[in-house]
Amino acid sequence: MRFAFGQRIHQQREKWARMPLCKEVKPSVSEHAYPQDMDTAQNKATTSPAAGHPHGSPSSTAVEEHVYDETQIQVLEGLEAVRKRPGMYIGSTDFRGLHHLVYEIVDNAIDEALAGYCTDIQVTLHKDGSCEVADNGRGFPVGIHPKLGRPAVEVCLTILHAGGKFGGEGYKVSGGLHGVGASVVNALSNQLMVTVHQDGNIYRQEYARGKVLYDLKIIGTTQKTGTVIRFWPDVKSEAVPDGIFETGDFQYNILKTRMREMAFLNKGIRITLTDERVEPKAERTYHYEGGIVEFVKYLNKNKAVLFEEPIYVEGLVKDASVEVALQYNDSYQENIFTFANNIHTPEGGTHLTGFSTALTRAINDYGRKFKILKDNESNLKSEDVRESLAAIISVKLKEPQFEGQTKSKLGNSEVRGIVDSLVFEQLSQFMEENPTIARSILERCLGAARAREAARKARELTRRKTVLESGSLPGKLADCSERDPAKCEIFLVEGDSAGGSAKTGRDRFFQAILPLRGKILNVEKVRIDRALSNNEIKAMITAFGCGYGEEFSLAKLRYHRIICMTDADVDGSHIRILMLTFFYRYMKPLIEKGYVYIAMPPLYKVTKGKKEYYVYNDQELEKLLQEIGRDPKPEIQRYKGLGEMSSEQLWQTTMNPATRTMMQVTLEDAIAADEIMSLLMGDQVEPRREFIEENAKLVTDLDV
Repeated sequence: MRFAFGQRIHQQREKWARMPLCKEVKPSVSEHAYPQDMDTAQNKATTSPAAGHPHGSPSSTAVEEHVYDETQIQVLEGLEAVRKRPGMYIGSTDFRGLHHLVYEIVDNAIDEALAGYCTDIQVTLHKDGSCEVADNGRGFPVGIHPKLGRPAVEVCLTILHAGGKFGGEGYKVSGGLHGVGASVVNALSNQLMVTVHQDGNIYRQEYARGKVLYDLKIIGTTQKTGTVIRFWPDVKSEAVPDGIFETGDFQYNILKTRMREMAFLNKGIRITLTDERVEPKAERTYHYEGGIVEFVKYLNKNKAVLFEEPIYVEGLVKDASVEVALQYNDSYQENIFTFANNIHTPEGGTHLTGFSTALTRAINDYGRKFKILKDNESNLKSEDVRESLAAIISVKLKEPQFEGQTKSKLGNSEVRGIVDSLVFEQLSQFMEENPTIARSILERCLGAARAREAARKARELTRRKTVLESGSLPGKLADCSERDPAKCEIFLVEGDSAGGSAKTGRDRFFQAILPLRGKILNVEKVRIDRALSNNEIKAMITAFGCGYGEEFSLAKLRYHRIICMTDADVDGSHIRILMLTFFYRYMKPLIEKGYVYIAMPPLYKVTKGKKEYYVYNDQELEKLLQEIGRDPKPEIQRYKGLGEMSSEQLWQTTMNPATRTMMQVTLEDAIAADEIMSLLMGDQVEPRREFIEENAKLVTDLDV
């Protein structure tokens, strides 16, 4: 029996290696609850088009000739290009792209605020699935455009790259540089209605999938000014098969985070988010007179800080406005977020480079001047002065240069020098005037430097050796034979017992197993030099081969699927969270690139007659029992841990790509992720207690 099992694995290993993974999904009972039948699984893998060939089964017939001439050239007019390739403009058509529509309209209102005309923005989620954004700015221009002969508001909503942000005097600073925001939202909405309050009149016009339904008309009078845009996203359904979005369900919490962020970055502006879909309606108002200073306080709210008030730097140089707020805390990670014209730049850019250079130089100069840094000591490095730092860098420019429509990195070369000079000058002055705070910062940075040197020595012990140097890998690692990282996966298994079953049941061709003993160290509470003293952490670093922290390299990663496989109990959840904390703090690109997964072993095995079924939660169990009947009474086994499963069962339910279900770990919001990580895994007990008390009522399945 064992031999036959291993033989089947061998026969199918190449096919399984090429099969796609299940992403973050919850299949129905019919998908989850399947009889334990190895031959069935084998047949499934064999008959799948993708199983035998990466692109499906090769055709046995001759390749069909396709005509390619002038008749094949398409010209997309108006907003057709947006509907044809929506991902080019909003990134994706899932929930991320859906919320991007809201951001684009809010950004327009923020641009009015930056111009000095808007103080209040209201975002409302209606019961009918629409979203409404209202502001008290000047309102879209309603006059006739001199070239096109149509109202300017219609031009802005129906023509790409039409707007007041291309060098005119309408906006000196704007986030919507590309001028496509409003028109893209219109193109991807099933319906959009714009209402403009201007010149004592209320103007209105409606659109369907970007097409004008009627000419701009006056529907009343008003004393206000501003714009109201209400749109219904074009959602795909059975009734609308050519829709754009996979979902039309706006997430209140996602929007809440974004609106709070925008209020922080624009001090004095008031943003109200209302959700009318729930009873009673949810409503939050964000208004911060302190701006990014309050933003930094928010980032540090669950941490002990080195000094009470954040250091604030501001200045205006050559039409470039610079704001920086920074504060050190008791953590061991840096928390620096950069923005350009209110747009988050997760990859940094010239403003971040300028800040890091100035911060390092100012702290080193102060240390040398007052003999805190000895003559025989080397200068502090950039990573030393950034440890434990929470900072917000916000620049506002007349003509920002972003890398692509996603605007993830700022490229203006002049910004580096501007930020560098401002931060160095004002930070140096602050440290001269506040010697106690300055000394505490230096001592903190010197501690980081000593830890860095200790980590460097420990790194030599954890660095992945090449075959020529040494063949050493973690002793308990059962490696796979495949050497293409894209085909390889590693299971991080809780305990030696489950590790033994996983090693026996795995496919040796592309699946590696690394058993972990006990709970790894909580890296949120210690520096990396302490973390490297933990054997399990060292084993993971060595096995992955990609390094960590500043030296992390995706190119050296040995597995493109890192799978956390722990027991379905409280301890298993805790171990999984500890692993995710380590990945987030020291190997964040693993999460950002989607290389980290969570295995979903079944919770129950149901046996009736000669058939066995596996189900993954209580709801699926109840549904299954209704389908197969309760008479005669089926035998139900609840799995407490992975060690209770045989190697065949573990393979079939949790490790076989043809039948398993896994959750992919993704990073949607870095600020929110850092907040919850610090809250749940940090040293501060009181905020964690408040969180538990507030959310205890939501617990539905308590494992005691």
